[in-house]
Amino acid sequence: MDSREQTTLLDWLALQKQAHREFGGRLSEVTDWDAPTPDAEWNIRDLVTHVVEEQQWVPYLLAGSTVTDAQRRIQPLGDDLRAEWRLYSLAATAAWDAAVPEAQVSLSYDTVPVIDYLREQVSDVTIHSWDLARAVGADETLDETLVAGVWTVFEPQRDTLSASGLFAVPVPLPEDAPLQLRLLALTGRDARPEV
Repeated sequence: MDSREQTTLLDWLALQKQAHREFGGRLSEVTDWDAPTPDAEWNIRDLVTHVVEEQQWVPYLLAGSTVTDAQRRIQPLGDDLRAEWRLYSLAATAAWDAAVPEAQVSLSYDTVPVIDYLREQVSDVTIHSWDLARAVGADETLDETLVAGVWTVFEPQRDTLSASGLFAVPVPLPEDAPLQLRLLALTGRDARPEV
């Protein structure tokens, strides 16, 4: 692996930690687990459960397990989702720090390089950090470096995001709108301040 690729991986490892700080900070402000989120299908409990469950997979997949093998080892989450987040966030972070950069990861849709899985994970936690912030009425401003990194994941997929079925139709915004608003708009989220 050349130094540029290594730096890229190190940059994304730093972004992974930042994304987890962003999510954990908003999680500490939850008071109503049944409150709605920007995703109409999820309340806060559903959103947090999704993010925690995604972290459960990381150590197994990075260790070379197939999705089927990993699924057999995943434990149901307990009722204390804050404690579950702390546990699985730490486990995922440790697994990322120990990951072999040249390894391939078997996911449900393909086998991908470690860095591609890392970029996907960082992006998911980042977007859901904003969802959680909006849901609990917390500060919605995300770290600028994190936003810029996730932009490099989503912007090239601009034309296929809503077609994937994972995101709503992009929200139209002017090109000079702040990058965070444009990033969230790509995923169908209108992040402009509520009036």
